[in-house]
Amino acid sequence: MSADSPALRIDAHHHLWTLDRHDMSWLDDPPLRPIRRDFGLADLAAAVAGQQIGQTVVVQTIASVAETVDLLAVAAASELVAGVVGWVDLTDDAVGEELAALRERPDGTGLVGIRHLVQGEPDPDWLARPDVLRGLGQVAQAGLVYDLLTLPPQLPAALRAVVDVPELTFVVDHLSKPPIASGEREPWETRIRALATRDNVVCKLSGMVTEADWTGWSVDDLRPYAEVVLEAFGPDRVMFGSDWPVCTLAATYEQVLGAAETLTANLTAAEREAVFSGTARRIYGLP
Repeated sequence: MSADSPALRIDAHHHLWTLDRHDMSWLDDPPLRPIRRDFGLADLAAAVAGQQIGQTVVVQTIASVAETVDLLAVAAASELVAGVVGWVDLTDDAVGEELAALRERPDGTGLVGIRHLVQGEPDPDWLARPDVLRGLGQVAQAGLVYDLLTLPPQLPAALRAVVDVPELTFVVDHLSKPPIASGEREPWETRIRALATRDNVVCKLSGMVTEADWTGWSVDDLRPYAEVVLEAFGPDRVMFGSDWPVCTLAATYEQVLGAAETLTANLTAAEREAVFSGTARRIYGLP
């Protein structure tokens, strides 16, 4: 099949890393030891084999322009990886120049978005800081989108950013990590619905299994959260992402994809096509 076949799907969120290339100290956390090894293109190809995945988007894991450069090189050498969500320092006065330098690289057309590990920022209002908002404006001017990696307490600031930078398209990663393991829905639900009222925000149906009980999760545990997102954003503003290989802490690639298929089974064929391909292709401008 060709990559533009309607039968092929897009995985809009996964990672790749090589431990001896960059500081991956975040993987030193004991629960993450099972994935503290290299994950490259061959591993990705093996994971998606037989799953009708035609294109993917690889996403940064550390605050490093050097990692972004490496990911751009990987994408340029791969028919599978179609886009890169990289990192730049949004608070740097020269962020516009940094973005331009990345875009002007021979492989710079692969850069489709920017992300910062906002979930790790101690200030819950980090996204609403003037220097951050200025940086987000530069991301918009560069023609890129911005992936939001937030926790529920950071969603009010995310909403302020979305309102203040309306020319930028924001992509919520992992439903903003609701507390699936505990079964609680508030205040996450109210906050994610408020974010969904803004037309410049879309959401990834991703990262759910690792917010659930890693060893005992079921699709029914995920369903209330997926239904909120699908209803609030609508399928044309939702995209599937595996969060591989992080997802393997709780599930195989096939299980994650199967859960997403089950959670979207009641949608129309056109709506499922949006979730599994169309939204990601449109938002990230994938070839």
